[in-house]
Amino acid sequence: MSGGVDSAVAAARAVEAGHDVVGVHLALSRMPGTLRTGSRGCCTIEDSMDAQRAANIIGIPYYVWDFSERFKLDVVDDFIAEYAAGRTPNPCMRCNEKIKFAALLEKAIDLGFDAVCTGHYATIVTDPAGNRELHRASAWAKDQSYVLGVLTAEQIAHSMFPLGATPSKAEVRAEAAARGFSVANKPDSHDICFIPDGDTRGWLAERVGAEKGEILDRDGSVVGSHEGAAAFTVGQRRGLNLGVPDPDGRPRFVLEVRPKTNQVVVGPKEALAIAEIAGSRFTWAGLAPEHPDVAFDCDVQIRAHADPVPAVAVVQPHAETGEPELMIRPGNPLDGVAPGQTAVVYVGTRVLGQCTIDRTVSAVPTPVS
Repeated sequence: MSGGVDSAVAAARAVEAGHDVVGVHLALSRMPGTLRTGSRGCCTIEDSMDAQRAANIIGIPYYVWDFSERFKLDVVDDFIAEYAAGRTPNPCMRCNEKIKFAALLEKAIDLGFDAVCTGHYATIVTDPAGNRELHRASAWAKDQSYVLGVLTAEQIAHSMFPLGATPSKAEVRAEAAARGFSVANKPDSHDICFIPDGDTRGWLAERVGAEKGEILDRDGSVVGSHEGAAAFTVGQRRGLNLGVPDPDGRPRFVLEVRPKTNQVVVGPKEALAIAEIAGSRFTWAGLAPEHPDVAFDCDVQIRAHADPVPAVAVVQPHAETGEPELMIRPGNPLDGVAPGQTAVVYVGTRVLGQCTIDRTVSAVPTPVS
């Protein structure tokens, strides 16, 4: 129970469905803030108290479990390491993968519980053979299946999402108000929970370090300087500090971050178009395709709120290392994809699997100098 409206209503619905429910709030920081700042951050002391008030109204036991050390190692440290490597990580994916449906679920199973129940907007469907599949929520506007794409078949077998069939968030808030939950109108949290002030660049500079370096055009020409490559992300336009304007007067965007040489590469917007993505760190959300080494049609989604794009996917050996990787080729180029992001693959409404993007292939060839 995060202290938000969704998990409170999910817990209440689980009780009414006849389950024996225990509320658990995750303490993810050894030094949590006392108060939230609007809708920034989560997992504060205030959130814990909100969760406890909801549990008291529902009439279920309530505990706070300390996962701060695991969270630091598996989410925060991973976030820092990925940025230091010039990648753009998604900490919410790592939290679901390593904390909520790994560390939490493992402890729950050890204590005799059957499942972890959360307020995510997603649906689990059981096929005729008894296999459980992860699907989109009925209301696509609130669908959160993307951030659950890292779940494995074993984790899906021990997961419950009571809000998956709810038509809208407004209905959840109305239900919360009718139940007397004080969180009925509480703002949804956003941004990175462990950077509640939203200053990701400053936060990273303190931990990764910031050293002045070059900003290059696609042909290798120096067009500006920066104060630390780790602060930049692919697709970024603002804050580039370019001293040499584009010959055509067009704005330029970050195309690549090179941590080893502390360089940032910029170019025109059309160069952000990506024709192919691939990643060796891939998993299947339920049963894997019968022949994953044979190209199959799917949809791919690269951000939590992005639209799915028709694509073709296949598992094949990496050209240089020979390591299996999930290669995805969209029907139309994707815009501004960065290594480190997560690509989630769907077949219809079903989440088939995901990969952390290791490499991208631009749809616009690099000019030859």
